Amino acid sequence: MGLTKQYLAYKPVSSFNIIASARANISFVTISNATGRYVVVAAAEKVLVWDLRIGEKVAEFCRDKQEVTFLRTSPDQKHLAVGYSDGLVELFSVETKQSVCSFASHRSAVSALNFDLLGLKLVSGGLDNDLVVSDVVEQSGRCRLTGHTAPITQCCFMQRFQDVVVSSSKDTQIKFWNIETQCCFKTIVDHRTEVWGIVLMRNDDFLVCGTADTQLSVYKITPITDATVPVVVASEQPEGESTVSPFRCTAAGRIQRAGHGRTINLVADANGQVLGCHGTDRQIELFLFCSPEESMKKLTKRMKKLDTNKQSGEESANRQLALTDEIKRLTSIPTPEKVKSFDLLLGSRNELRICCTFVKNFVQLFSLDLNVKKDAEPETLYALQKQGHPSEARTVAFSSDNLAIASGSAESLKLWSRASQTVLRTVDTGGYVVSTCFVPGDRHVLVGLKTGQLLVVDVVPGEVIECIEAHEKELWSIVLTPDKHGCVSGGGDTTVKFWSFELIAASGGQDAAKVLSLLHKNTLKLEETVLSVRISQNGKYIAVALLDTTVKIFFMDSLKFYLSLYGHKLPVVTMDISYDSTLIITGSADRTIKIWGMDFGDCHRSLLAHDNTVTAVQFIPNTHMFFSCAKDGKLKQWDADSFQKIITLPGHLGEAHALAISPNGKYVVSCGSDRTLRLFHRTEEPLVLQDVQEEEREELENATLATGEESTVPGLPGLKLPSKKTIGSEKGAENILECLEVSKQYEEEGGKGPLPPLMFAYSATNTDDFLLTVLSRIRASDLEESLLLLPFNAVCELLERVPKLTTERKDQTELICKVVLFLFRVHQKPIVNNQVLLPVIQKIVQTLQAAVGELRDMVGTNFHAAQMLQRELEENDGCVLFRDATKQRIQRDRRRKRREASKRKLLQIVK
Repeated sequence: MGLTKQYLAYKPVSSFNIIASARANISFVTISNATGRYVVVAAAEKVLVWDLRIGEKVAEFCRDKQEVTFLRTSPDQKHLAVGYSDGLVELFSVETKQSVCSFASHRSAVSALNFDLLGLKLVSGGLDNDLVVSDVVEQSGRCRLTGHTAPITQCCFMQRFQDVVVSSSKDTQIKFWNIETQCCFKTIVDHRTEVWGIVLMRNDDFLVCGTADTQLSVYKITPITDATVPVVVASEQPEGESTVSPFRCTAAGRIQRAGHGRTINLVADANGQVLGCHGTDRQIELFLFCSPEESMKKLTKRMKKLDTNKQSGEESANRQLALTDEIKRLTSIPTPEKVKSFDLLLGSRNELRICCTFVKNFVQLFSLDLNVKKDAEPETLYALQKQGHPSEARTVAFSSDNLAIASGSAESLKLWSRASQTVLRTVDTGGYVVSTCFVPGDRHVLVGLKTGQLLVVDVVPGEVIECIEAHEKELWSIVLTPDKHGCVSGGGDTTVKFWSFELIAASGGQDAAKVLSLLHKNTLKLEETVLSVRISQNGKYIAVALLDTTVKIFFMDSLKFYLSLYGHKLPVVTMDISYDSTLIITGSADRTIKIWGMDFGDCHRSLLAHDNTVTAVQFIPNTHMFFSCAKDGKLKQWDADSFQKIITLPGHLGEAHALAISPNGKYVVSCGSDRTLRLFHRTEEPLVLQDVQEEEREELENATLATGEESTVPGLPGLKLPSKKTIGSEKGAENILECLEVSKQYEEEGGKGPLPPLMFAYSATNTDDFLLTVLSRIRASDLEESLLLLPFNAVCELLERVPKLTTERKDQTELICKVVLFLFRVHQKPIVNNQVLLPVIQKIVQTLQAAVGELRDMVGTNFHAAQMLQRELEENDGCVLFRDATKQRIQRDRRRKRREASKRKLLQIVK
């Protein structure tokens, strides 16, 4: 048996270049009691917190390789809810940057998130047309609301009415849901097009909706009370008005937007005073919802302008608050690009801050002073723009000292520090960069543009020192000659050009410092477009990949034809030659990588490497191992001697465009369509090929659920749990079954022998502790799905153990109650029909009621004892405990009472 070949593992270091993803929204976040300075944005699969004042990243939240689709901060600013493209909602702690809990809520991407007023409940909407309400304290789903027939666009809790959720969807409907009954009690069907956003304003007095037209619909929400019922005449009752609704929702009018195109987003500040919206143009429109006192002043002023000779009946008819009295249009915010998302924050001094993200990967913060009555001009405070490319990076290159990375995009070239992943220089190229290459000495960078121009960039000042019209079409490839005295370029004009480096005097004359320039030496004319050029390290051959799917090899000195490599079905996009000039690898649009011998041009092996076009291949220096990337987003390492794949690295969320390996072989950087640059480094950890293959097989098996996607229960066809089946729930069910089996076997043996290994691993001394440990280790959001997967005989065994568990482990009463109630709800009919379980059920009811009563008494006693101790301490020491929190609570109560009082006045006047 031969020795197993080992490799060194490459691990991801970080991803950079992306400031804010265009798919997710932006939100203000409070850190260290600083409000209006920090914003939280999505960056592909990460969530970043930026300090706008200094322009630096201060925090990072990470999960798996899933794209972030929605963000929402809790009202107390302590938690951050993040929705992902796989339907999972993760709750992070802002202080510790760690995950608090996760909710497997939706079967597709999360499209909306919102907390309730206290931050105890979370509602999420997805592209699977469902709404899921989750309990943040219990860390599990509460209910699933189904009724929409198209993806959810927005959802939120009402503040004045408890347990009411409002949702909008692309099915043109707005629905009001009651969480307790889990049903929809009111639907607004006034719209003909998709509803793209809803927002509740001024403490649920108004509901504003944005659709595909240029108008915003405004609805007035008034509570149905005993005082208001007699006012409404029976004939004036709107048709279909629900008798179970606690409020009346009537159309109040429309707001005409100044922008063009559909409404993309509606955002309100935390107090519901300022409304912002944007469409497909470059502006954010702002509206101020006046307080009831200000509205009445505007109404009085408007009435004074009316003709006083009108009859009293007509005058009283006009004495109603119009929409123009209650809504005031503010100054619009002009933006440099089309807005992707934005957030509002209204300060105590009436300073309105608007933070926006744009498609071109930058963030901008605007300020508007609302104290200025007329012609208030918005001011740009901060902008995050230099920290990343405005568009996708198409090419990357490493410097010879392994310290710098050059990346080129559609409009610029950026130089990055490999150690800190920060921008060193930004150079405006004035064209689309398709190829880059460092000049020996790392002082200059050669840049090839899509127009065929070849730029010489000086790194130190960060400017273009020369622009050469090298090719008539795209300059697809630049490569240095082995002697480092020149370079070779290949372009779309079917030519390969040879250049030599020259130092020429600058424009200042003979005494001025000399600058680098390129001198054209020779041209190789071919029949087809040149896609890639490579030179062997011994300087003997030059390989040219052509559009006709072949690779032609010429002698370097005489440019005579040597070999032709044909076998690919589609054009060869990329290739590389090994350090010893014995192997050449070619990557093609037909998804294959072919390994050829340079001596005879024979194909050693053809590898079906990727699921899409191979975009880049490169040998690791001084080895026969190479990396490849493709449009499937994956990054793979291969061995050209054994023709085996070594490892698949976590790649890009979209396409991977290019990769580069450092000259020492320790670092790999790649760029892709998700706008990230991903850096990997070689560790000292050995990698065994068989182990890696086994891990990949396990991941592939775990990706598919063994029990199917849907949870079906006999007799309950309409079971809609607020969770979905996951790998964690399947493993939880397996652990419960294994625990019951081991416990039963151990008890049959008398329970006196040595502990089973599984019980010992869980640090359990008896079967009761073993079962409770297994149940408590299942994630709260997966517990119901795990119990749903249990067969009925296992359910009976579990219920038989409950009375003993309840009496002996009263510290786990809450968990036991949760398990028992769910099992009874799901398996009610078979449990009731099973006569054997009758005494067990009677015992469960008796013991659980006693345990719950005892727990309630203990909590009540502790609560009132703590209050008594607090009063005694305050009297003895003459101070107030929790003074800051008490002050905030008193101020919050005062504001709430003031709002309620103003609403009562308004209702009396309207009546």
